[in-house]
Amino acid sequence: MTELVMTSWQALVFSGWAVRRGHGNTVPADDQRISGKFGNNDIMASDLTGMRGVDGTAFEAFSMRELTAATFDEGLLAAGDGLAVVFFWGVDCFNCEVAKKTMLSQREAIEALDLRWFHANVYADMALGRRFALHGVPTFFFFHHGKKLGRATGWQGLPQFRLAVAAAREKIAAAGGKTGPQEGS
Repeated sequence: MTELVMTSWQALVFSGWAVRRGHGNTVPADDQRISGKFGNNDIMASDLTGMRGVDGTAFEAFSMRELTAATFDEGLLAAGDGLAVVFFWGVDCFNCEVAKKTMLSQREAIEALDLRWFHANVYADMALGRRFALHGVPTFFFFHHGKKLGRATGWQGLPQFRLAVAAAREKIAAAGGKTGPQEGS
């Protein structure tokens, strides 16, 4: 078996994880649950159809509502006047798992941003990936009243994510809070 070399930070984040030999994809060591720093993960996306092996703890923790190509525009209306962020991700996406775990480790700071969270598995719903011209995940898009305000590609850490949130809020303020639907978004 190939030896896995990690930094101490990666080891902390991925304790209880294994690497599928020959694929480089990460899966929980028991292919079901991860225990340790982030709790017992009672609710996982893997409990949903087609989501086996996906840790849904972050989806639950941040009350992320799932969106699909069919529900996207209507689903964003649920954000009301709040700043909506859509977390585009994919199954077996190593960087998506890094994003979810680091977000959970900084939960209070993420919650303080007062965002309305949504998520979309673009590996399962490629129409959304095409609609937003995604070339990789994770990607975070910000919306207000259906208008696309910006994006953060990848998870670069909390300071950079805060900057993206601030830029989106500045656009809302510049528009006087009136950011109606945008064609093509």
